[in-house]
Amino acid sequence: MAELDDIPQHVSTGTLPGWDAVENLVREAHAYARETGDGDIATYIPRLAQVDPELFGVSVAEVDGAVHAAGDAEVLFSIQSISKAFVYALVCEELGHEVVRERIGVDNTGLPFNSVIAIELADGHPGNPMVNAGAIATTALVPAASADERWARIQAGLSAFAGRRLELDGEVYTSEADTNQRNRAIGTLLQAYGRIEADPLGAVDAYTRQCSLLVTATDLAVMGATLADGGVNPVTGERVVAADVARDTLAVLAAAGLYERSGEWLFEIGLPGKSGVAGGIMTVSPGKAGIGVFAPRLDGAGNSVRGRLATRYLARALGLDIFASEAREHGPYPYSREKPS
Repeated sequence: MAELDDIPQHVSTGTLPGWDAVENLVREAHAYARETGDGDIATYIPRLAQVDPELFGVSVAEVDGAVHAAGDAEVLFSIQSISKAFVYALVCEELGHEVVRERIGVDNTGLPFNSVIAIELADGHPGNPMVNAGAIATTALVPAASADERWARIQAGLSAFAGRRLELDGEVYTSEADTNQRNRAIGTLLQAYGRIEADPLGAVDAYTRQCSLLVTATDLAVMGATLADGGVNPVTGERVVAADVARDTLAVLAAAGLYERSGEWLFEIGLPGKSGVAGGIMTVSPGKAGIGVFAPRLDGAGNSVRGRLATRYLARALGLDIFASEAREHGPYPYSREKPS
């Protein structure tokens, strides 16, 4: 049997409407989702409890580098769990498909993102890189000779995805470091199971720092567009990761990017995505665009209410849903082809 890498691959993605159409639809999506006032801001992280709940921005970055934005798309906020997707991509780039699949996993746990029970039920296996256990284990795999070098590589890698240097929000970092006892316990538990070789508390600290990087909705859109464009940042032209790494990352996002709500997200949106407790959501339409949204009011699962509505609007209006199709015109023979002689 041929090796997977030897099998020819055809990629089909399609295109977006013209510039003006996308501009108008981004504004329409923002106006549509702004009408709801549902949801509550996160309060278990003290710094996040201080955010203005009415902030709301939407941005779309196309794979040709075009960027469209509406509302508070340039307001800075902490990336939080959305960082998990990009650190995972960086580790996949370094270690490869099979190693990361075996050590971190790719399956949805069906349990909350910070579940300790999920680790115990899996004999210490992290499950996937989008839950906290998997994210901490992934961060620990970033090749480095020291904690400082590990953090520098993470910051540089995520900055390359965004196309600009991302800075740390010291207040968010301090606030989270003072309240992350559960993550420290998860890191220590993973070490007890032999799943982390690096210092577990050092890995938790690096994970806390990566979650505290400041981004905008437009940054998230560009980061998503980098995954959509086979690992090349469409604004800077820099290759950040290989095309197969971008594909692997999107596959994991589809399975687990919205935690135990991932199935519902795919059913409603039809795209791989990742949410963060600060109110950001990053969504990717392969070969077409990245969508970034920011709105701090969250639903019961910790996902932005307005962000979800705006993303659903754009997925439908821009024809992004990867599961959607229409019946084609058929000729006299199946598949509109001439009957073979």
